Amino acid sequence: MNVSYTKNQQFFTEVRADGGVVSRQLAESFSTIRQRSINLTASLSVEDMAAQSMPETSPIKWHLAQTTWFFEKFVLSRFIKDYLPFHPAFTHLFNGSAGINLPRAQRSIITRPSLTLVRSYRTHVDNAIMALIKNLPEEALQPLELGLQREQQVQELMLTDIKHLLGANPFHPSFINVPLEPAAKVSNLKMLELRGGLADIGHPGLTFCFENELPKHRVFINPFAITDRKITNGEYLAFINAGGYSDSVWWLEESTEWRQRERIKAPLYWRKIDDVWHEYTLHGLMPLDLNRPVCHVSYYEADAFARFSGARLPTEFEWEFAANSIIPEVTGLPTIADPDLPASQEELILHPQGASSAVGLKQFFTDAWEWTSSSYAAYPGVKKRVEATLDNHERQMVNQYVLRGGSVATPPTLSRITYRNFHPAATRWQFTGIRLARSIF
Repeated sequence: MNVSYTKNQQFFTEVRADGGVVSRQLAESFSTIRQRSINLTASLSVEDMAAQSMPETSPIKWHLAQTTWFFEKFVLSRFIKDYLPFHPAFTHLFNGSAGINLPRAQRSIITRPSLTLVRSYRTHVDNAIMALIKNLPEEALQPLELGLQREQQVQELMLTDIKHLLGANPFHPSFINVPLEPAAKVSNLKMLELRGGLADIGHPGLTFCFENELPKHRVFINPFAITDRKITNGEYLAFINAGGYSDSVWWLEESTEWRQRERIKAPLYWRKIDDVWHEYTLHGLMPLDLNRPVCHVSYYEADAFARFSGARLPTEFEWEFAANSIIPEVTGLPTIADPDLPASQEELILHPQGASSAVGLKQFFTDAWEWTSSSYAAYPGVKKRVEATLDNHERQMVNQYVLRGGSVATPPTLSRITYRNFHPAATRWQFTGIRLARSIF
């Protein structure tokens, strides 16, 4: 989540002579995106929002406050003269990277401020931002837009953190009271060959992107083949039934130790009840649907499945090359996040639906993130930062792998070809899935 802002020169040029149109659009986007965070909590109890199910997650109350802290710290405090913070302690309490000396795993012990006070904090900051937008100085657009983009990233974290919390409950509570229909039957998995060659990788920088997507650069990609869709539950179940979790031949040494230590026998939310596999979803517990994409698997599991299948995981460059082969590069995406998001959780389907029957490559930006074999690192030619910034993504570039695409929990504006998600190899609580590749010689 520690990322920086890339300025869009075209957007900033248009702002000054639009007669207030952009300000109104910005106000609408700000209001809608901030409200969506609240909407996602509609079915949660106060206890739900204060709990933390593991060190990697955060209480929902903390997410609501931390995103608010960003707008107060980097927008209101900078661009409103003599601005008084809502509460002086919040400046330190909700600064996730440089705040009070509190380990992330202990965020749930912060029982005060109360949820009511956190909501008041959001209302106070939102009202101040809406007033500032009417006469927003140009230099305030950078941190304001970054805050909106970050809030949407946090909305995805909220959903995955909620799922991990509720998924640990033995009663398997539903987050959304909307039943899931069976997925359509998928076609047989196919490997499609791509010739490779010189390819431009990364964002062109003409619209908003995070700095880890830059600079755009050229790489050479050897010919390779890639599956036309994601791996399904049914295909992954065949791996389990073949003894995949007990045969160390498919597993890296580190992943073997992880699997044995954590007693891993299936994807995170799979449950075997009366000898029948079920899957916990945000819509409740359901029989395992063999046609849906497998998700909530670690890099370790994805890599083991690939070896079992006589394949490998694609590199992030192969993934981007394949995605670009079916989706032309878009350079005119809106800079301010699209406000046309579902207004309430009742409109959401928060579980992978499955691949369409269309011929060719598909399913790149839906259902689940896809693990790649690429370690998370800076692109060639990136300018290393030495000064303090709003965020510094370089600090997280160690011991993590890149994921590409997006999931059912990802806001649409973040699902772009060049977006780089990243997690440690053992991560499973995110909607993480598998696509396979092979080298062609």
